[in-house]
Amino acid sequence: MTRRAHGEGSLLRRRGCRLWYAQFYKDGRRVRVSTGESVRQKALSALRRLMGDSERGLAPVSGVKKIKYGHLRQTLLDDYTARGNRSLKVRTDGSATIAGLKQLDDFFEFNENKPGVSANRITTDAAREFARGRLTEGVSTATINGSLRCLRRMLNLAKEDGKLQNVPKIHLLKEPPARRGFITQEQFDDLVAALPALLRPLVLFLYWCGVRVGEAVQIDWTQVDLDARIIRLEDDQTKNGEARILPLPSALVDTLNQTKPKSGQVFCGTNLRVEWANACTAVGLGKTEEMKPRTKNGYAWTRYTGLHVHDLRRSAVRNLVNAGVPERVAMRITGHKTRAVFDRYHIVSTEDVSNAMRKLESASLANGAKLVQTAAVDGRKLLMGL
Repeated sequence: MTRRAHGEGSLLRRRGCRLWYAQFYKDGRRVRVSTGESVRQKALSALRRLMGDSERGLAPVSGVKKIKYGHLRQTLLDDYTARGNRSLKVRTDGSATIAGLKQLDDFFEFNENKPGVSANRITTDAAREFARGRLTEGVSTATINGSLRCLRRMLNLAKEDGKLQNVPKIHLLKEPPARRGFITQEQFDDLVAALPALLRPLVLFLYWCGVRVGEAVQIDWTQVDLDARIIRLEDDQTKNGEARILPLPSALVDTLNQTKPKSGQVFCGTNLRVEWANACTAVGLGKTEEMKPRTKNGYAWTRYTGLHVHDLRRSAVRNLVNAGVPERVAMRITGHKTRAVFDRYHIVSTEDVSNAMRKLESASLANGAKLVQTAAVDGRKLLMGL
């Protein structure tokens, strides 16, 4: 068999094997993969294709079998770490994770002793099977989509790195429309009274300033100026990475003035979700019901439906805008970076619409009276001129 010129690669066939193997060099390292062809001419075409893919930084298709789910998963975690993504969490054992990743780990058979399934088994159908299984467990579509986005991101990163040639389509599920819950001042007063005293400063802050819970619980007393009635959020404490100044309402200033000692964290969020559900249920803003055990020997569990803590943020946006605060200023207070997201939070109620019509009618009547008065004056002037 005639040897091919240096750099053109070569075809090899093992004794007793009918398939041809392609051999070439990439970055000084020898690459040898099966062409899957028994006819030499077809194997030669496969060799040229493989070498072309290699020059473009694409991994051989056969090499995908060596790439496991665990490799893709680690690439995702490394990317989150490099970008300083706040969604990256560290467990008590020191390992890193992302919301929705554990469910993918279980589905694709990954654990600390096993790298998981081969990358070529992560397909569109596999993603659909994962979604169906989660739906049967009663998980919301928004939660499932969080996992699917993780899967899609890790596959795209693998393609960018040249580990995969093709990325399967990962279809997201249709999510319900954005929540439109908000709370009136009267309802809020009742809710605060039903909450433990330890949580009231935090809930007051969330309602009046519209900050996120994760931002509020990080605030230290060194960031508070009660004389100026402001709190400064640092850039590393905010979701959008931008520092901002928050004005404080009188009710919260009075509460914080009475707090002693003024050191450490300002707001306490201990057991917030449970106490919130209990208080909302007590004042009629939610309902807590006991559910049957999920398994024969399992424990009974409760499910809460009703007003959410995050609805305080929507209420703050609505209250700021309805009070006449310019939207740009309101966005600066609440930390909304884009107008599109801010608009989702600006809830318009039936009362808002009715008030708008009453204002329009009042303005119309005022203009009409002004026109009548102007006409009367002009008439008197005309008579005096005669």
